[in-house]
This record gives sequence, structure tokens and C-alpha cells, in this order.
Amino acid sequence: MKLVAYQYEGKAGYGVLSGDRIAAPGKDFLERYPDIRSVLDGGALPELQEVVTSAPATLALADVELLPPLANPRKIFCVGLNYKSHVAETKRPDAEHPAIFVRFADSLIADGAPLRYPSGKSEKFDFEGELAVVIGKGGSDIAEADAMAHVAGYACFNDATVRDWQRHTHQWTPGKNFPGTGAFGPALVTADEIADITQSVLTTRLNGTVMQQAPLSDLIFTLPVIISYLSTFTRLSPGDVIATGTPGGVGDRREPPLYMKPGDTVEVEISGIGLLKNTVKAL
Repeated sequence: MKLVAYQYEGKAGYGVLSGDRIAAPGKDFLERYPDIRSVLDGGALPELQEVVTSAPATLALADVELLPPLANPRKIFCVGLNYKSHVAETKRPDAEHPAIFVRFADSLIADGAPLRYPSGKSEKFDFEGELAVVIGKGGSDIAEADAMAHVAGYACFNDATVRDWQRHTHQWTPGKNFPGTGAFGPALVTADEIADITQSVLTTRLNGTVMQQAPLSDLIFTLPVIISYLSTFTRLSPGDVIATGTPGGVGDRREPPLYMKPGDTVEVEISGIGLLKNTVKAL
């Protein structure tokens, strides 16, 4: 399934996307599971599949305003320096463990929403196309061999970064949490839709020009390694989001540097997952 959250006629809803139509669950289901995170909490993805298969009412995708697939994740983890091409361009040494930092949920935006340019605070606004993994089954001390059974699905992510604020100290948090900079979507594609996620290819385009492109098989720390590692120091919960790192080609490491500016359009596309598109605006 491709799960989308949306705003329609002033009300938030969610459903299953098929082509350009959305099949939404009925009132009884929504009373028990008011949003996608509650569906994951209740282990109700199979029930949702059954409900929407028989749902007579559908909405046109063009008639709704998309929201992030999970507007209320419990935790958002981000993995830094997780492609060799990006490690090479940053001139950093190889690491023994994943570099982990966090994002705040209120920094997230949906497909089609404006990426918020940090007017008056920085001109070094950079793109980072990534694969986001959404946890479906919680747990602690998850073995690598069992890790993929804890994945609910995948989405595209743009970990847009304010580079100079990222470098104020060796902690990256300020540059990673400006409002309206974490683009996430357009849909949460359930894991059963993807036979082998490592065969998908991630592409980031700025104004139609390819800036980043790499197969997900190039990840230094694989999804099982990341999930297992995170679960050793914190319990993972349904609805947790993991942005798994960006390939080489970021604007900050180009000669000369190439930063996003108001009016630019950035796309993150992952084969089998979808296309996330946002335009930079000074708000």
C-alpha cells in the first residue's frame, strides 16, 4: 500500500493512494485509528488493506493537500555520513559506528509544501536527498537478522540543512531543525511493496538537474545495522522515522558551492518509492 495523509475540506484524513485516487477508511475504522501512527501502533495495516479494498468512496489526489505521512512521529533519527561518496567529499575518516542526530517533528513538511528559506539567518541552505524508514513494530536490542521485520515502510526525505548553523559546534542539531526544512513523503510505501530496497536508486534534482544519484546498496551502514544499533540505546516504537543518510553531491561540497535559494525546486526520487517535490520560498 501507499499510505498518504492529507487535509480535505478543513479536516485531516488518510488513505491508500492508487494512481490519482485515494481510498479512505470509513468512520468506524477512523474512530479506532484516527491517523497513520495509530494504525501502526495497533498493527492494523492488514485491516486497513481490507477496509479500503471495499471502500466505495475515493478522493482525487488533486483535491487534497498532502501532509507528511507521519506528522506525529515519536522520534526522528537521522544518519550522517552514510555513503562513501559523501564521506569522501567531506574528507572525513571512516567511522566504526553510525553518526546519529535527531530532527524535531515540527520541522517536517509534506510533498508540495514550501521548503522554508532561512531569510536573514543564512544563505547556506543545502539539499540532502535520503531514504526514510518508518518503524512498524517496536523493540529493544533488535538483532540485525530480525531488523527488517520491524519496518513498516519507506518514504522519500529531504534533510535540508542550514550549513553554517550546522557547524556552529561539533553538534549538528541547530542546522538540521529550522522550521519547514524536513520534507517527507509523498507516501509511506509499505515494505511488502518493495522486494529488495537495496536495489532502489536515489536521485536528487535541483531545478531539473541531477545533483545526487546512488543505489541504496551504497549505504555504508545498512538498514539492519542502523535499526539494530538504534535499538540498543533506545526502544524503537511504531511510527519512529529514520532518515538513512545522503549520497555525495550536496551543494556545500561543490566547487563553487551551490546552495538553494528562493524559487528553486528540489526533487528527491527513489525508484519504487516515489517522487518528493518542494519549492524553496522565503516565508
